[in-house]
Formats: sequence, C-alpha cells, structure tokens
Amino acid sequence: MADTKKVSDAANLAFSLEKGEKVKDGVRIIKIDSIETNPDQPRTRFDQAALQELAASIKNYGVIQPILVTELGDGKYELIAGERRMRASMLAGLSTIPCIVKSFTESDRAEIALIENLQREDLNPVEEAKAYRALMDKSGMTQEELANKLGKSRPAIANSLRLLTLSPNVLELVEAGRLSAGHARTLAVIKDQKVQESYAKAAADKKMSVRQLERMVAHYLNPKKPTRIYNSPELKELVNNMQHTFGTKVKAIGNNEKGRIYIDYYTKDDLIRIYDLVEKLK
Repeated sequence: MADTKKVSDAANLAFSLEKGEKVKDGVRIIKIDSIETNPDQPRTRFDQAALQELAASIKNYGVIQPILVTELGDGKYELIAGERRMRASMLAGLSTIPCIVKSFTESDRAEIALIENLQREDLNPVEEAKAYRALMDKSGMTQEELANKLGKSRPAIANSLRLLTLSPNVLELVEAGRLSAGHARTLAVIKDQKVQESYAKAAADKKMSVRQLERMVAHYLNPKKPTRIYNSPELKELVNNMQHTFGTKVKAIGNNEKGRIYIDYYTKDDLIRIYDLVEKLK
C-alpha cells in the first residue's frame, strides 16, 4: 500500500509540474525547444528501446526528476544533466520540462555531465575514456587529481585512457558491445593498428575470452624462437617475397637440407585471402 502511495505522490508532483505550477523552490517549467544540449555530454549512444520505455512512463507519470540546466540569456538554457529524460520527454510529446536552474563554470559543466553518467553506469568504456580525456584537457587536472575528484583509483583512470590509443575500428567494436574493455586493454600493447584490428575482429567473431586473447597477443609479442634458422640470402629473399605476396608474417625455420615455412593468419578472412592467392598461383 505504501509503494502505491509513493507512486501516486510522484505522479501528482510530475503532473503539477507539467501544468506549470511552481511546486517547490528551485524548480522551473521551461520549454524544451529553448534548451540546448550539452556539448560536453560524454554519452553519444542512447538505446532507442529504453528511450521508448521511458517515454511511455513519462506519458503516464510525467517527469518525476527535474533536469539540470544553466541559463545562457535571451530565454535560452544549456542542458547540464538529464539528456535521456529530455529526449524521452520529447518522444512523449511534451513541450515543457521541469528544470533546476544553476550557474556553472565550463569545467563544472563537463564534470557534472560525466559524474551523472558514471553514477548511472550509462557510459560505454570508450565514452568514459573520452570523457576523462576531455575533462583533463579542459581543467588541466592530472590523472591523480581526476581520480581523487571522481572517487576512483589512478590506475583505473590510466587503464581507461589507454583505450584511446587503439585503432578507431577497434573502438567501434567496443562501443558496439562486441568487445569488452578488458579485450581492448589487452590489444592496447600492440602498436600496429592493422594487427590490432585483425585480432579484435577475430576475438569478436569467435567470442574469445579475455584470457584467450591475452595468450594470442603474448604469442604475437614474444614468438617462440626457433632452435635453428637458416639465414641464407636466398631464403631471406624468399621469406620477404612471400610476406609481400601474402600480406602477413612469414617465418622460415630449418637449414639448407630441410625445414618449415610458417604463414600466419589472424582471421577467417585472412585465411580465405591466402587460399585465393595460392589458387591463382596454381
């Protein structure tokens, strides 16, 4: 019974706000089309299904929690926190929204937008890393200072920022949810972006665990040294030519009597490409 009353009270508050009544100090009813989005909003992806669900809730109960804005002048405002609620309100057909209006510095705006999303766990790992970097660039804070400000450890901030060294194609897989932050950090030690992308695609397609990818990367960084390598100029030239032809790493192990030639491939597409080249050579 108590829960029902809570929902009813919240709904009455929301409906009163929508009618334009001043329910309590600090809350204003502002036209949505006079509110500009926050350029420092770290979140770039909004789940449309979740927005539709929130819009349906807002149609029934109104906007229960006001959004946070700052005044720009000339009847304009800038959104500081609550973009998801504002988007859902627009989907619900509302023309106004309850707001708390406060003044903020440019650094405050970026910081509050980041903290709101972190508290709600709304950011994917790439958005989080980009937000840390943007906040550090704007405020001049060090990793240590940022960590203290956000209540996180410095290694956590450093590990997050490492993601930004990855290829954009790898970051896209992380943002799409096909790779975890753990997978991405494992790939960050590889400097060659083409190899990063090849390994990332293989890990995503094969649904590798982080541990499996770690072993794969460790082998790439520290390949087993052969016991005997034949280094004749002719063999070196052959290996170089094969690497150029197949577009991948080629190793020759053995001597002038016998040995092995290894051709690496990192994805199914790599294997198909090598197969097609061999068919043409036949």
